[in-house]
Amino acid sequence: MEYLVKTTKEGEQKTIEENAIKNRYDFMILFDVENCNPNGDPAAGNMPRIDVYTNIGLVSDVCLKRKIRDYVENVKKDAIGYRIYYKRGVPLEIVDNEIFASAGIEGAAGMSPDALKKAIKKSGKDVDLLIHDYLMNNFFDIRTFGAVVNTAVKCNLNCGKIRGTVQLGFSESVDPIYPQKLTVPSCAITKEAESIEKSTSFGDKWIVPYGLYRCEGFISANQGQKVTGFSDEDLELLWDAILNMFKHEHTSARGKMTVRKLIIFKHDTELGNTQAHKLFDLVSVSRKDDVQVAHSFNDYTVTVDTEHLPNGVHCEIRE
Repeated sequence: MEYLVKTTKEGEQKTIEENAIKNRYDFMILFDVENCNPNGDPAAGNMPRIDVYTNIGLVSDVCLKRKIRDYVENVKKDAIGYRIYYKRGVPLEIVDNEIFASAGIEGAAGMSPDALKKAIKKSGKDVDLLIHDYLMNNFFDIRTFGAVVNTAVKCNLNCGKIRGTVQLGFSESVDPIYPQKLTVPSCAITKEAESIEKSTSFGDKWIVPYGLYRCEGFISANQGQKVTGFSDEDLELLWDAILNMFKHEHTSARGKMTVRKLIIFKHDTELGNTQAHKLFDLVSVSRKDDVQVAHSFNDYTVTVDTEHLPNGVHCEIRE
């Protein structure tokens, strides 16, 4: 039996391969930050992440994926097919119980591995297949980024570890960044005894005065056709989410983060027409000649050498 993924037409079903994208994509995101902390490191007092040898700023893939998930959740509002598996504040065992219940097994997250295996065998169903299809039909972030479903892992189901169609690398700043630690006052006093001696307390805040970052991403049509069914509709939603991923994320620590450009390389084939690094090398981001220290995106020049695109690759730039 083939993996199935439902479509919007009532009663119609398509296989994973039929529903998935047919082209490989590589892409680059250029985003900048101003007087904020794009991705603090809890192990370093929430200091912005840097390469300690070069002072190049870093932003983790997990950070950007969280923002993409949150944007999709805000836009789709748990619509069928566009729910988020890794949701803020929702224990995964609650979702896992729902997933297994769809295959006729109740309370799976609370079972021991042996008990769960027995329940699966007793059901007489292809639970692995049923859960896989349920995951792909319901959760956008699993189709996109993959997931580890712990309850399925503990009973050795193939659907427990799913590699996503879309992969992001760490973001790196174009130039070195120099984080600043600021002392800021707070009107709130933590302990009553302290209020006798002082009316104001102080805390620390890290900021990056300015930094332009580049993130490289990869989309495997082959993985989509074999496992996830990541579709053209999913792809357009992903592009929209990337361009707007900071739109609803403003806080005092991340007040001004902006996606400046999304550079998309589309291959004519499923497996691609060239290596990704050759395409990324066509993108040049450099400070203007008269700028010693960049303070804004306008201090940079961004060019894409489209004249030397390999055969079978097309470039689109979105802003």
